[in-house]
Amino acid sequence: MASRLWASRAASYLRISAFNRGFASVVTDFKYADSHEWVKVEGNSAVVGITDHAQDHLGDVVYVELPEVGAAVTQGGSFGAVESVKATSDDINSPVSGKVVEVNEELNNSPGLVNASPYETGWIIKVEMIDNGELKSLMDSDQYSKFCEEEDASH
Repeated sequence: MASRLWASRAASYLRISAFNRGFASVVTDFKYADSHEWVKVEGNSAVVGITDHAQDHLGDVVYVELPEVGAAVTQGGSFGAVESVKATSDDINSPVSGKVVEVNEELNNSPGLVNASPYETGWIIKVEMIDNGELKSLMDSDQYSKFCEEEDASH
């Protein structure tokens, strides 16, 4: 009981909403694509990764294919892939359009960061966005949580 209370307080402090399924956490201020990528926006800069829900369904990530810095990404377009013990290769799609300004090089040596910390040290790319209006087509945390519940129920 004490650990559940601690986890709830920690989640509140970190602004993470934890739901009944232990693996399904979302960050309140992020936006989410229906292909299970998240985006954290700061001005025209966006950090992108795969969601906790996605990494749980993938299983242990063993390889992350990263794009080159300077590469153009388009909303909904693939920019890389993840390989896991459960999936040979699964595309990673960009939730926003723009130019890749940084990639998480740590994933080359430690792809498991995507599993261990999908919203923090497991981020994949940073993008200089070209159209903030694209964010309107993404889900907020409540919409994404409901989307995942419905998707899981249909499988």
